[in-house]
Amino acid sequence: MISPAEADQLIAEHLTCLPIESLPLVQCFGSILRENIYAERDQPPFDRVAMDGVALSSEAVRAGRREFIWQAMQAAGDPPLTLQNDASAIEIMTGAVLPAGADAIVPVEQLQRIQEKILLNPDLLVKARQNVHARGSDGLQGTQLLTAGLKLGGPDIAIAAGAGMARIRVSAQPRMLVVSTGNELIEPGEAIEPHQIRRSNAYGMVASLRQNGFQRIADDHLPDDFDTLKTRLRVHLDTHDVLILSGGVSMGKLDLIPKVLEELGVRQVFHKITQRPGKPLWFGIGPAGTAVFALPGNPVSSLVCLTRYVIPGLYQAMGENTMPPERIALAAEFEVKPALTYFLPVRVVQDDWGRFWAEPRPTNGSGDFSSLSGTDGFLELPPGPQAYAKGFVSRLYRWNRT
Repeated sequence: MISPAEADQLIAEHLTCLPIESLPLVQCFGSILRENIYAERDQPPFDRVAMDGVALSSEAVRAGRREFIWQAMQAAGDPPLTLQNDASAIEIMTGAVLPAGADAIVPVEQLQRIQEKILLNPDLLVKARQNVHARGSDGLQGTQLLTAGLKLGGPDIAIAAGAGMARIRVSAQPRMLVVSTGNELIEPGEAIEPHQIRRSNAYGMVASLRQNGFQRIADDHLPDDFDTLKTRLRVHLDTHDVLILSGGVSMGKLDLIPKVLEELGVRQVFHKITQRPGKPLWFGIGPAGTAVFALPGNPVSSLVCLTRYVIPGLYQAMGENTMPPERIALAAEFEVKPALTYFLPVRVVQDDWGRFWAEPRPTNGSGDFSSLSGTDGFLELPPGPQAYAKGFVSRLYRWNRT
C-alpha cells in the first residue's frame, strides 16, 4: 500500500493535460483559463464621472462663484462636451466622460437647480478632480488582468468581457462516466427485495461532480459478471476520458474489476492506500490514455475518494493553479485508532468570536451514508493510534470545492 501523498503524486504524474478549446464568454463560467488576459485599454479608458451632478471648473468656485448657468446634459455613453466658460456647468451622469474644460463634479445633493441656474450649497468646498475616476487609475493598457490556471468566476468573466474578449481559451471538460457495479443494486423507484439495496453511489457521485463544476457526465450500472464487465468497459474506455467505477475492487470472489481492467490493457498505477475509509482505491491508465479510478463500493468510501483524489486530480489535469490547502482546527477531541490516515467527516461551525472550527461528525462505518447529511467535508488526520485534542489543526477537504 502507498500513502495518500504518494497517491497524489502518482495521479498527477499519470493524468495527461486536457486539451484547450475556445468558447464564447457566456459558456466559460467555472472553466479553467488557459491563456493570460490583458487590458484592451486603460481602465477606466477616460476620466470617468463617478457621481450624478454637474461638471464645472473648480477654479471658478475657488474664485468665489456660487452660481452657474446650465449649459447642457451629458449622459454616460455620450461624446464628451466642452465647457463653454467658467460660468457654465454641464449636468452629468455617473459613468460619463469628464467634459473638456471641467475638472470637478459637484454631486446633485449639494446643489439646487432653479430653471437654468445652478446654485451651489453655501460654504461648499470644491476641489480639482473630485468625484473623477482618473483614466488609467485602475490599470494601464496591456496590464495582465487574469492569469492562466484560474478557475473562472463571475468577477473574472466580467474582467474578460471588459477586456473585449468575446471568446477565451479554456480547458476542455473531460468526458466522464460513473459506473456502479453490483447485482444487489436496484434503481430508486423500482420494486426492491429485502436482500437488495438501492443504487445510490452513482447518483451521489454524479451530483458531486456537477456541484464541483463538471458537466460532461454519464453513468452506467453493470452486474458482477466478468464477460459483461469486460464488454461494456471496453466500449466505455474507447469513448470517455475518465472512468469512475464504484465497487468490485476489494478482495472478494466477485471483486472482478482489477482483473477485467488488466485484460482490457488498463495499466495499474496503484491499488490500495493506507487510509480509512477507502483503502482499496485502484487507479490506472487505459491504452488510449483514459484515466480509470476504481473506488470502493461502500458509499462513504466512494464519496471520500472522489473528493480527496478524483476531483483535485482532474482539476490539476485541466491546468488549474495549485490551491493552498485549507486548514481548520478540531472543535472537540477525536481519537484515531487505526494505523491509517483517517478521513473524519466534519461540520464547519463558527464560535462567538468568529473563529471557525471543524465539528466531528463520524459515521457508523463506511456504509453509513446518511450520517454525511449536514457535513461540509472531512479532515485528513494522521495515522493513529492517537487522540487529537481540540484545536488540532489539519487539512479540510470540502465536498464542494467551489
